This record gives sequence, structure tokens and C-alpha cells, in this order.
Amino acid sequence: MSKKSPSMDQWIKEAKEHPSAARVGMYLFHNGVVRETPKAKVRMGIDDGTIVEKLDFTFDQAKVDRAIEETLERDGIFYVNTWLNEGTLDVGEDIMYVLIGGDIRPNVVDGLQFLVERIKTQCVVEIESLI
Repeated sequence: MSKKSPSMDQWIKEAKEHPSAARVGMYLFHNGVVRETPKAKVRMGIDDGTIVEKLDFTFDQAKVDRAIEETLERDGIFYVNTWLNEGTLDVGEDIMYVLIGGDIRPNVVDGLQFLVERIKTQCVVEIESLI
């Protein structure tokens, strides 16, 4: 059974009350969702006719924490919040939420891409069940 997804309204409220809020000119959300298109098709163009039925998802919290620290060391990034699901997830279920706040758009966009890439490549294990 998956975890309950967080409220983005609550997250942005908390972010704007954080001590770093006066330095933030932009917040950006990311919401990763289980899709039916297999990773092999999306990333490598391999279409064997299968679709994703379920996704087994786990993560290493210590590695996520380090990725957050590295993101906060980047120029212009002052706020990060993450939530990662776990367990066997159905198509359409939330995999992760990331909220990042920073001074200007280029820094925030780059910071979000950096953090999501780190999480996806260094912190999680995703196993697709195909049909």
C-alpha cells in the first residue's frame, strides 16, 4: 500500500513561512507519477508492446538527504522539500513530490533538474511489472 500524497497547498504555505522565504523569488514543484509507458520505450525507444501494470518503488533516505544537501549548496537555492512514495504503486499513483525555492528562474529550474536527477539515478530503485 502506498503512502498518502502531501498537500501542495500546505507545502507552499510552509515554504512561505520558512526563514529563507524572503530570499526566494520562485518556487517550483515536481510531481513524478507512475506511467503505463515502460522506461525502455521512453528513454531508449524500445517498443516491445508491453505496458507498465505496477511499479515497485523503494528509496534510501540517507542518499535523498545528501542529494538535498547538495542541492541547497547550489547558487540561489534556499528551500527544498521532498516526499517519496514506497511500495507497489499502480499506474497514476504519485512516485514523488519535490518543491524547490530559489532566487531566480534559471537557478530554480537548474536546481530542480539537479535534485530530481540525483534522486532518480542515485537514491531510488524502480522495478516495473510489465504486461
